Amino acid sequence: MDIQILIDKAYEVIVNFGPKLIAAIFIWIIGSWLVKKALKAITKLMDKRAYEVSLKKFLLNLIGWIFKIVLILVILGTLGIETTSFAAVLAAAGLAIGLALQGSLGNFAGGVLLMIFKPIKVGDFIEAQGESGTVKEIEIFTTKLTTPDNKEIIIPNGSLSNGNITNYSTEPLRRVDFVFGVGYDSGIKETKDVLFSVVNAHEKILQDPAPAIHLKELADSSLNFFVRVWVHKEDYWAVNFDVIEQTKEALDAAGIEIPYPHQVEIQKQE
Repeated sequence: MDIQILIDKAYEVIVNFGPKLIAAIFIWIIGSWLVKKALKAITKLMDKRAYEVSLKKFLLNLIGWIFKIVLILVILGTLGIETTSFAAVLAAAGLAIGLALQGSLGNFAGGVLLMIFKPIKVGDFIEAQGESGTVKEIEIFTTKLTTPDNKEIIIPNGSLSNGNITNYSTEPLRRVDFVFGVGYDSGIKETKDVLFSVVNAHEKILQDPAPAIHLKELADSSLNFFVRVWVHKEDYWAVNFDVIEQTKEALDAAGIEIPYPHQVEIQKQE
């Protein structure tokens, strides 16, 4: 008699629950197939837009988990399991995690923005947050810079994305500015000729845009000449150092004085 009751209950469960179970299995199979197709389509879109590898992996994992959670909720609903409380628990957990990781989420959002809009990329020389260096790595939460003296600077992406960024590598050309002071006894035309001879002789200084030299200021003890030249960005520092050194040599050779502070000692005889 007990066996018959168990058989009847099992039959009742199969009749009532069987179609739901079959439907749940069918939804899981079809849903998993659709998730894979959607992820492949999203991957192609990211590849087409040249997303950063780290950002692409993170977003694909995040989207994949969201799809799976939605699919599981649909399957639970199909089986007749109440999902409202489950969704509420997930929402509460998400809110608690968001409040606890508020700063980290800001850095994460900044990292996503940096990787999507790409104001900087690996290899760029930038100045941001009071630091300057070459971008070594852009991660989800931080960006690493290597300074000219080979130090590593780690900047949170939240502050980096919300602050000013000077990118010295975006444009192919850079302008190098100099100010050279000469004595008031020096001729203006003669001085400009010497300065032009220096910049025109340098092979890395471009002639288009043409170099510009102007008398900038009548200072207290010197005539200050403004020199502006254009170079390829990779030649900036080489030209900067070369022109300073070669200008000093050229002015000395031409007999043009470069003023410097003098100290006068006055002795009073009693």
